[in-house]
Amino acid sequence: MKCGLTFSMLFLAFAGFGQSGISGKLTDAKGKPLPNASVLIKNTYDGTTTDSLGNFQMNSSDTGNQIIEISISGFNTYEKAVILGKEGLVLYVSLKENVTELKAVVLSAGSFEASDQKRVTVLNSIDIVTTASANADITEAIKTLPGAQQVGEEEGLFVRGGTAGESKTFIDGTLVNNFFFANEPGIAQRGRFNPFLFKGTVFSAGGYSALYGQALSSALILETIDFPEKSSAQLSFSFLSIGGGIQQLSRNKKFSWGATYNYTDLKLAFKLIKQRQDYFTIPVVHNGDANFRFKTKGGIIKYYGMFGKTNAGFRYADLDSMGMKNAFSLDNLNIYQNLSWKENIGNGYKTSLGFSLSNNKDIISNDLVDEQNTKQVIGNDPLLANKNFGLIGKGRYVNSKFVVEKKLKGLSAWRAGSEFNYSRDNSDFTFFDSTGIKETISENLVAAFAETDIYLTNNIAMKAGARAEHSSLLNKWNVSPRLSLAYKLARNSQLSFAYGIFYQNPERKYLPALSETGFAEATHYILQFQKLTGKQTFRTELFYKEYNNLYKTSTAFGRQLVENNNGYGYAKGVEIFWRDKKTVKNFDYWVSYSYLNTRRDFLQYPTALAPSFAAKHTASLVMKKFVTGLKSMVNASYTYASGRPYYNLMKGNQGKIIVADQGKTKSFNNLSVSINYLPNISKMGANKFTVFVFSINNVLGSNNIFGYNYSNDGKNKQAILPPSRRFVYLGCFLSFGIDRTDDAINNNL
Repeated sequence: MKCGLTFSMLFLAFAGFGQSGISGKLTDAKGKPLPNASVLIKNTYDGTTTDSLGNFQMNSSDTGNQIIEISISGFNTYEKAVILGKEGLVLYVSLKENVTELKAVVLSAGSFEASDQKRVTVLNSIDIVTTASANADITEAIKTLPGAQQVGEEEGLFVRGGTAGESKTFIDGTLVNNFFFANEPGIAQRGRFNPFLFKGTVFSAGGYSALYGQALSSALILETIDFPEKSSAQLSFSFLSIGGGIQQLSRNKKFSWGATYNYTDLKLAFKLIKQRQDYFTIPVVHNGDANFRFKTKGGIIKYYGMFGKTNAGFRYADLDSMGMKNAFSLDNLNIYQNLSWKENIGNGYKTSLGFSLSNNKDIISNDLVDEQNTKQVIGNDPLLANKNFGLIGKGRYVNSKFVVEKKLKGLSAWRAGSEFNYSRDNSDFTFFDSTGIKETISENLVAAFAETDIYLTNNIAMKAGARAEHSSLLNKWNVSPRLSLAYKLARNSQLSFAYGIFYQNPERKYLPALSETGFAEATHYILQFQKLTGKQTFRTELFYKEYNNLYKTSTAFGRQLVENNNGYGYAKGVEIFWRDKKTVKNFDYWVSYSYLNTRRDFLQYPTALAPSFAAKHTASLVMKKFVTGLKSMVNASYTYASGRPYYNLMKGNQGKIIVADQGKTKSFNNLSVSINYLPNISKMGANKFTVFVFSINNVLGSNNIFGYNYSNDGKNKQAILPPSRRFVYLGCFLSFGIDRTDDAINNNL
């Protein structure tokens, strides 16, 4: 029979004096009988149920115009207007299954999702803070998932052959600039945001929604919590930092506000843990945030704002001179604000409006110093003289987005909207002789998008959309289609496919361009198999990315600037993920593996090469054992990555870039362990939550090498190493007002 409601009526002989006989058979769309369904005449007392074969029969004394209603859980209700008379009525009815979130296939190709709103959960906030290698940093936890590379000398997510600049982060729908703390040479920085701020996390390694753009490789999409469970306060302290906060919920639970502050001083940590850098200004960080939330008639308004201030300074060896050092110092101030409003406006419509504002200021200086740390200006050597410089960089970034969504039948829906991005970067560069260059780079990027989710059945779903953007900086338009398909194979397993074209502007550090240029482009193809069984998750993906119009740079004014976008490349591979919380009691683990084959001709590469940030093989094992009797958790994580390529790119005799030296680093190995203890402290009352954390990164002291730096003439070569061989953390976190002990236990059983 066809999908949907089908029926035929046959008139039979008289079934009984003064009675109307009603009989028939009920099946699903595949012809399978549906037992125990309700069959009744609306607004009467006459009714029956179907037997084990889907048959039904009943009599009624009512005549004339009536409505037959047939219903069963999980299927669309059937209603039909009929005329009851002396002759009997026979119905053959086929019901279409309801498309519901509990049964429907999930559009998941390319994405790992953890959300309070979804039943598919891979990583939540507790997972992030209890992953031994993550140190409660969101992106470090994401690096244990397939697709992410183990890059330790630079912050950001390097995904499937893409640079860190090709991955973007969004909070409540709007783009976040400066998601990480300010950059320092050769040292990867943490993210600025607390993982407990978010209720939903989507890591898309490719093929993401048309609602998001300006990212060639991946999107990290974060959604903040709505309301706290109740009023509470927090206090934390360690040998690194001290902090505290408060969350206040109104009695009617329609309004809340909160604020936190944390002070970090690494002086004691650096005395206990030897650093490779010679710090003359020990890093000090002040950061705080504030929030408020209130319910509207049909939705919620949320505000989140934060500030961070960082000071640091250190010396490191200069490769272009004997016995000289570079003295680098940084003073950073970052302010971020986000306002969002979601509202149900009736008739299946809902809207969301987001606005974010970010201001960032960096004061950077670099001095060439001798062994006595005295500044040296060697005027007759331009290379060494220009190692003395100062830079004041200021950036202002505005993002706004409006989305309207209309719910259709079942889970089907369409949504459309627009986005506006404004950025203004000012740089004031001062040379050794007090001369300087001032630059301003501004961009106005507008976008419009539309997409629809179509659930044909619980087994077949499709997301189709498109996004159009215009860049004032490039004075060009782009249009990018997006498509995702999902098909349920058998119980708890499905096959998914995703396709999309993605565009991106050049990164700020390569601007202003030396000539007219356009958007960089990447086309994604992803095929995924996924199986979910209770507390077990298995998924594997095949992917292929084709890069076009990548940015090529040349050296001008002492730095790399975009010369054209004639570059190209590809990335292809296979990924596997397995998580098991079922096999061993109170034991949770996941395993991920990525194989990556990638080449690209971009920046100053003379030809298509495997990029220096890409390892061919990457694998992670994360294990968590909860000891309920002791209210303790032992966590361990091990990460392996095969050697990464490295190159020394220099100008040859004819001015062309050549590869003067190349090789592969040794493989990356990192075993990290953490122990969390959740004691009962009775004097603090019932509504409390306490956790002590002790962790060690790189327990075995593996001598990991991320690459090599070269002198200008290529004669000197120095390995890029982590700041320390190991890192140790010991801290205590107290919460008053909400006892989250059970949450911590239940989330890890």
